[in-house]
Amino acid sequence: GGTACVVTGQPFDTAKVKMQTFPDMYKGIVDCFVKTYKQVGFRGFYKGTTPALVANIAENSVLFMCYGFCQQIVRRIVGVDRKTKLSDLQNAAAGSFASAFATLVLCPTELVKCRLQAMHEMQLSGKIIQGHNTVWSVVKSVIQKDGPLGFYRGLSSTLLREVPGYFFFFGGYELSRTFFASGRSKDELGPIPLLLSGGFGGSCLWIAVYPVDCVKSRIQVLSMAGKQTGFVGTFVTLVRTEGVLALYSGLKPTMIRAFLANGALFLAYEYSRKLMMNQIDSY
Repeated sequence: GGTACVVTGQPFDTAKVKMQTFPDMYKGIVDCFVKTYKQVGFRGFYKGTTPALVANIAENSVLFMCYGFCQQIVRRIVGVDRKTKLSDLQNAAAGSFASAFATLVLCPTELVKCRLQAMHEMQLSGKIIQGHNTVWSVVKSVIQKDGPLGFYRGLSSTLLREVPGYFFFFGGYELSRTFFASGRSKDELGPIPLLLSGGFGGSCLWIAVYPVDCVKSRIQVLSMAGKQTGFVGTFVTLVRTEGVLALYSGLKPTMIRAFLANGALFLAYEYSRKLMMNQIDSY
């Protein structure tokens, strides 16, 4: 599921990070794509793909594993049998709890990804003299400069994004599946309803938490050039100096990516889960 998500959405994610961190450099999504292609070439759209793959595979593996555990916790809280199907709202709460665990593996890999994606802009703006073009060089610079804890820059803003965001993510997905099922079992849904449900869930997530993600990207990327203030300090400075609309820089590529990538994520997740369950049942 994580792999399908990255392969589908990486170019749009790259545009998102660039536009969030350096909104003055780009007039819009088309301008960002054109300039990136002219300056770096097609490979520029896939900068940070390796850490993005690691991030998404790790995050979604932990997320969906913990989602199952958290569903059981929700069942205990509401006092129902472990085989009872949860409501859409209860599933959303379980997904929100699960995201807190996923954040611990997501934050370090996403920091490396964001820095690689915005490295060219950091050099152009004069914030750094020489950039790092490989995953290992970024990892090495973080360890040398800040130690192992340096990988957790932006952890509080990542948590602020993930926990409420995944409530809307799983809530939107389950509500959409309920709509398409129309009284039937959700497990009987075909690929198109699953794609649309995943896309709707992803869109709900990003609409709800986009300003938080914008602040997180700033903290993780600009901390290359020196110590950044925390979430509140960065948020206040950004709004005061650039205005509220700066919090929504890069929203358009994010929404395109959210629908495509999360549709692919849930389609791959549901079908791979069914395949694995069938294999287990056959034994």
